[in-house]
Amino acid sequence: MPDTNPRADGNRVLADLNALRAIGAYKTGVHKPTFSEPHKQSLDWLMRKLPEAGLSATIDGIGNVVGISAKPGPKLLAGSHLESQNYAGWLDGPLGVVYALEAARVLNTDPSLKGAVEVAAWCDEEGHFGHFLGSRSYVGQVTEADIDAARDRTSGRTMRDALAEMGLAGRPRVTAEPGRHVGYLEAHIEQGDTLESGRLAIGVVTSIVGIWQYQINFTGEQNHAGTTRMAVRKDAGLALAKFCVAIDERFPVACGPRTVWTTGRITLDPGAPSIIPGGAEMLFQIRDDDPAVIARLEQLLRTMAEEASAKGPCTVAVTKLRTGAPAMMNAGFQDAIEAASKAVAGGRSIRMPSGAGHDAQMLATVMPAGMLFVPSIGGISHHWTENTADADIVTAAEVFVDACRRILCGYGSFPK
Repeated sequence: MPDTNPRADGNRVLADLNALRAIGAYKTGVHKPTFSEPHKQSLDWLMRKLPEAGLSATIDGIGNVVGISAKPGPKLLAGSHLESQNYAGWLDGPLGVVYALEAARVLNTDPSLKGAVEVAAWCDEEGHFGHFLGSRSYVGQVTEADIDAARDRTSGRTMRDALAEMGLAGRPRVTAEPGRHVGYLEAHIEQGDTLESGRLAIGVVTSIVGIWQYQINFTGEQNHAGTTRMAVRKDAGLALAKFCVAIDERFPVACGPRTVWTTGRITLDPGAPSIIPGGAEMLFQIRDDDPAVIARLEQLLRTMAEEASAKGPCTVAVTKLRTGAPAMMNAGFQDAIEAASKAVAGGRSIRMPSGAGHDAQMLATVMPAGMLFVPSIGGISHHWTENTADADIVTAAEVFVDACRRILCGYGSFPK
């Protein structure tokens, strides 16, 4: 029998995404850091749009926008975020919010379907003030002290000041209501090239990696770059460089099949061309979805630091800054996405882990969660050239709406 269920309106989805793209436009991407004027305008845009889906809109005390349905039956929560990295892409975040909005418009007005999609735009997924502050707040992992301490990583502006400027000071924060939602579904661009290179339409996310971050400090001896003989130098910068090379030589033996590691920032003290650095610091990150792999690599990192310190001439200290538990996506949600892909996209899907962090991993701590990936042209993201073909955007929107329908219809089979 032909599929008579209402489908996503592809032209409407593209129009919404382009409307958001025009807010804070930068080249072919956007620049809308958390609590900037373009971010505020984007949140206001969503507040105006939510009633189209029969949702009452609210923005809470940390900047989350949530659309609530009064329709009887089970509720599925869906969404993503609306702020961007600095001078970055137009789809990272807004794609998931617009898909959620479209699913709500299609399904909440369908009298044959029991239940509704509720929509969320989580604040600060991109980490301008902290990591996943909006979704972590929703699941009860952010304290008032955390908000007091939060500072914008670029400007140093306090989060309290930013909230006051947004008109949100003193407003209560919305938290998850136990038992209200059958789960949470999020769509996102892949931010890699697996789908594009495989000519696939949909990524069915199986897990989201945890992110562990470390600060590694090297202590040597500051001295004159022209008069200090090479044989007696204690160059902290050189020690750091050798340590980076040693990581790349030794980690492959201990890592998992999809482990990645990155030295994202290096600083030298004092950082002058005629002075041997007396101190050096690197920010180092490991990502994997297996905590046992991370534990093994962390121990290796600390062993390497002890060995380097014993050998000299500089000492090395490792400090863990952040622990990010990985999240497994709900098996039933994965099945629903895959079934929707077969029905709408010819089954051109693949099950795959996410190498990037997403709000879904926070929601997964309190309810079943799933994620759907859309192809990224060239695998590019966190850059203003980030893009996805319109046809792929429309196809994935149709899959997303169909997956939401399947989840709502089979809600009793998804364990809490």
